[in-house]
Amino acid sequence: MDKKIFFINLEKLHEELKEGVKQLAEEYPVSIENLKDSIEILFEKDSNLLKTGGLKVIKNQKITVKYGRKTDAFRALGRLLGEKEKVFKKPDFYEIPKFTMLGVMIESSRNGVMTVENIKAFLRRFALMGINMTMLYTEDTYEVPEQPFFGYLRGGYTQKELKEIDDYAYNLGIEMIPCIQTLSHLAQILQWNTAFNDVTDTINTLLLEEEKTYKLLEQMISSATAPYRSKRIHLGMDEALDLGNGRYRELHGEPNRFELMNGHLARVLEICAKYGLKPMIWDDMFFRIGSKTHDYYELDSNIPQNIIDNIPKNVDFVYWDYYHRDYDFYMKFIDLHKRIGKTPIAAPGAWNWGRFWANIPVADITMKPFMKACRDNNIKEAFITTWGDDEMENDIYSALPAVQSFAESGYSDTNEIDEKLLRENFYGTCKVNYDDFCLGYKLDSPPHIKEPDENNMSKWLLWDDMFIGLCEPLQEGRSFKKYYSELAGDLKKRIGKDIYSKRLAFPMQIAKVISMKCDLRKELVSAYRKKDKKKLALLLKNEVRPLLAEMKKLWQLHCAMWRSTYKPFGLECIEMRYGTLITRTQSLINCLEQYLKGKIKNIPEFETQLLKFQKASERNTHGVWGWRRIATPSSIS
Repeated sequence: MDKKIFFINLEKLHEELKEGVKQLAEEYPVSIENLKDSIEILFEKDSNLLKTGGLKVIKNQKITVKYGRKTDAFRALGRLLGEKEKVFKKPDFYEIPKFTMLGVMIESSRNGVMTVENIKAFLRRFALMGINMTMLYTEDTYEVPEQPFFGYLRGGYTQKELKEIDDYAYNLGIEMIPCIQTLSHLAQILQWNTAFNDVTDTINTLLLEEEKTYKLLEQMISSATAPYRSKRIHLGMDEALDLGNGRYRELHGEPNRFELMNGHLARVLEICAKYGLKPMIWDDMFFRIGSKTHDYYELDSNIPQNIIDNIPKNVDFVYWDYYHRDYDFYMKFIDLHKRIGKTPIAAPGAWNWGRFWANIPVADITMKPFMKACRDNNIKEAFITTWGDDEMENDIYSALPAVQSFAESGYSDTNEIDEKLLRENFYGTCKVNYDDFCLGYKLDSPPHIKEPDENNMSKWLLWDDMFIGLCEPLQEGRSFKKYYSELAGDLKKRIGKDIYSKRLAFPMQIAKVISMKCDLRKELVSAYRKKDKKKLALLLKNEVRPLLAEMKKLWQLHCAMWRSTYKPFGLECIEMRYGTLITRTQSLINCLEQYLKGKIKNIPEFETQLLKFQKASERNTHGVWGWRRIATPSSIS
């Protein structure tokens, strides 16, 4: 357990902070007993800071924290924890938040559903960062009493669990807002066609203008909001690219997608009004429908005036953008929102999806200009998103540096982030060195990559089939063996320095496996084509067999990381990938043994001339975004 540096006297503490302080004291170097050499912190509610929010920390023999909101008090504590024993060598500080809402959306639908205890651990970190809102993105992973297939074999949260999370967050000054889908992204629930056939338009999207659909939606909305104090709700409604194009078209003919979208939104808002809810939606569909190419970010998207006039006023629009790097684009697109009568909620991304470790440089280079544009447009609400695209292979803890950076952007007095303060605060909130913890992103950043780059090289270097070698041409003749071997060594050195640095064992083992694997097929093929059986035998003994052993270690490590972080449901999808990788590598061993013994005359997979199946782009040097695409050129149905 950490040495208790600070003492907070509960008897002197405002009632609203007591339970939150107790929760934080369970993990952090904060005592609610006056221990020898501990530094006392006094908290005083300041009416002058109540309206804007904010905090003022004055250091004497004791430390006095003046605060406006609960979240400001805990943000101040997070900063003090970052200063540690040097607290009196650091100056007093004063902060006013530039946003009324700074939030985080936690992916909870793409197989990795965090355990309640891990959600609580995140909430403690968020509170110390100054985050005051959290959403759990739940497509089907929440309890709907009338619909037993919700959460079925998927680790769905019960209403009791969500109530427990809401209570815990409330004590820390964090508003929990339910976050669901009420239009598309519902393939996980619509797959149960015996229960949901009557409300299905396409495999992803609900059948609109069908009364059974709205009966289901009322059950979903009432159930999703029941465990929470908040009267806000995120209704989703993004990326419904197949809107009206399935059974709806068969029943009603060619849809007017604007009218269909607006009509559906109006019906769902009626349900929200019935329950006294204040809704928000992802807003891309309105812009996509107005675009000739169905592109969300088309600046000359043409939304007809009659549609603009009919966009409901009683719903907030969430502008999500994880891709643009230039301030001017964000300014223009925010202005486009204003032209349709909406000042949006902003949603940048943590860039943890489609990879094993969050790409913090890309998260920063996209988030910072977005937040600057928000400040310059007086946008007061923002939340950063985490996603688990392609089955949540990543360790979601790797997104925490991006969340800290987002929080610093929300509190900074300038449009720049104080990098030294960022690192201090991250150590205080997450108990690990910032630069050490970010190092895992180097899995996707070999020397030829110009950072920041959106690729996910480690994903396809790991999962690429040792027989087929579909992704091998994307290496473009380069050797990555030395790079990944050195990265594995660098990560290993950092494990154990801090309590949470042990999570770096996961990217370390990935780097080790890739260092052994990335050149091996090329070496095998070269020896095979030269008919050098002696070299093949040496490679089999000294390279392929040891590689298989390290693959098995990675599988076990990944499973252990999963079980300590997420509920067990969904792990089967990860293990299927390791099963494929390990089985195919064992098959390679068997094939090489047969070839070396003369039992087979050739290895057809090694005789095929491989082709590069995609081109690199300026910001994405060969990102391959789906395991199925990486694992095989054949279809998996």
